[in-house]
Amino acid sequence: MTTIINNRTCEAATGERLIDIARQNHSHIGYFCGGNGICQTCYVQVLEGAEFLSPLSDTEKAMLSDRLIEEGTRMACLATVEKPGTVKILTAVEEVKQMFETAPYELPAYSAKMGWESLVKMPETIALQIQRTVTGHFDILQILSDVVKGIGDAVELAMVALFGTNSHDEAHLTQPDSTTRKRLAQEGIGSLLDGCCRKGAADVGPKTAKDHEPACRKENGIAA
Repeated sequence: MTTIINNRTCEAATGERLIDIARQNHSHIGYFCGGNGICQTCYVQVLEGAEFLSPLSDTEKAMLSDRLIEEGTRMACLATVEKPGTVKILTAVEEVKQMFETAPYELPAYSAKMGWESLVKMPETIALQIQRTVTGHFDILQILSDVVKGIGDAVELAMVALFGTNSHDEAHLTQPDSTTRKRLAQEGIGSLLDGCCRKGAADVGPKTAKDHEPACRKENGIAA
């Protein structure tokens, strides 16, 4: 099945949370609490395929106002892909980014709206978090670990936005075996890329790898 996050196509499996799909594909999404349903920063607007997602949970209903629900807003850490189909979403942080770039004058009204919609649900949200704490649904150490990771991922995402590259780029590279390495060295290619070029020495010659490298980099979002 296909999930389109901020116009970026991502492959997803049944049962995966929207937040996990976004993180695995390095899509722009907010998740300060690490996906524990606390911070409300992972709002997404479902533009297409809402019927393929899990129904609104009681937790989401407690944290999302009626207006946001009517607009198709979900919490990415609580919504999962349940059925095969195409789901298209726009994350709140990406919406703000696009608004800043194209219509910054709309930001004050947008901020006021989101602030108000959060405020009207504050009593229910607080009651929900107290109940979850009392019933032992929170692992404080795990949450702290998730928060730290969430901050780290947010910093890395900011670096990507500023400089167009990140440490995940290295994950798209794979070291060839010794035979392939010699053949690549002759053509000045240091490594192979995932996708069409990630094959053994018997399948990929230096010329093939060299020809496909730009396309692979573009497909995987890696800076040249």
